[in-house]
Amino acid sequence: METDPKFSHIDEQGRAAMVDVGAKPVSAREARAEGCIHLQPETVAAIRGGSVPKGDVLSVARVAAIMAAKRTAEWIPLCHALPLDAVAVEFTLGEDWIRIEASVKCTAKTGVEMEALTAVAAAALTIYDMCKAVDKTMRIDGIRLLHKEKKPL
Repeated sequence: METDPKFSHIDEQGRAAMVDVGAKPVSAREARAEGCIHLQPETVAAIRGGSVPKGDVLSVARVAAIMAAKRTAEWIPLCHALPLDAVAVEFTLGEDWIRIEASVKCTAKTGVEMEALTAVAAAALTIYDMCKAVDKTMRIDGIRLLHKEKKPL
């Protein structure tokens, strides 16, 4: 079976395969991703005011995002485990939404875009979990890569 060369995670027989990065040079890698969770205005106000029954939603979501970025290879089957240098997570609160942005850096042979995307997803899911008892209308969307960069050392 001939495969499309754009799909690097498929071998010549069409089977899933982990990309061999052994011969690639180590470089400085960075990626940023974002996503949004839509909530009722009252829920955002409760998060701002620290009155959500389960606790400090954004602090827990930040820790969840960092932990998820560090363990992305356990979530995504063909992803390489990477030694991350930094993970930063920022939240922007609107009237009825929270924007999540994650930035990830490492020095490795492959990029960190999956780690940034996973961090955003984990933060959004954590916010959802912590608020599901008070808001049945939440919606997560717009998770996407904003930027990735590779710099030679």
